[in-house]
Amino acid sequence: MSNHHTYKKVEIVGSSKEGIDDAIRNAIRQTAKSVDLLEWFEVVETRGHIVDGEVDHFQVVLKLGFRIEGS
Repeated sequence: MSNHHTYKKVEIVGSSKEGIDDAIRNAIRQTAKSVDLLEWFEVVETRGHIVDGEVDHFQVVLKLGFRIEGS
């Protein structure tokens, strides 16, 4: 086993009609289906879509870190 870790970051956008927390969780859940060894996330941008003067849905830009296998 290595005594160090090497990581890679990917940037994704999650969305939800329910709220920011739900958008984050949806994005991580979906990404985890195709990216192994996810270990951390960072919210880098928050925004939303407005329809008829009301918030229609929330969007979050996330950087997700995953460990390179074997490191």
